Amino acid sequence: MSKGERISQFVQALEGGEAKAGSGAIADHPYYRAFFRCWNEQRYYEAHDVLEQVWLQRTTTAEDAQYFKGLIQAAGAFVHLQKQFEHPTHPKHGRRLAPAVRLFRLAEKNLAPMGAQRHAFDLMKFREILGRYERAIVESGHRINPWTPETAPCVSL
Repeated sequence: MSKGERISQFVQALEGGEAKAGSGAIADHPYYRAFFRCWNEQRYYEAHDVLEQVWLQRTTTAEDAQYFKGLIQAAGAFVHLQKQFEHPTHPKHGRRLAPAVRLFRLAEKNLAPMGAQRHAFDLMKFREILGRYERAIVESGHRINPWTPETAPCVSL
């Protein structure tokens, strides 16, 4: 089974059946909706994976590809924060704050040109969240992880 097939089955399970795209609008795409659901369940790696499938479709515009890439990078940054939180003394996971900052900056670079809102998502608020986490890490000299399961940010369409 390919990665795409596994992700399709995963999204179908989230959707409670067949994952249908609805109106054709990005905001109605089951994989796009799955990104937000996974994010809010603190399943950042899965959020990354489901949106990556949309990003890789050849039918996306260059601007949408950049938008999806920014969201994927943000999810990746939170993967780093979550792993570091769960295993702060682990040789690999304990050093994930700097890579998280790099991904926050890449996400900002990709999302900044998109404006305040895109595909029913408040990008201004999202970018503020990302900036807060990045600044907290940098201001601590890359020593303090601001993410906890209790204070993890939620996002919605």
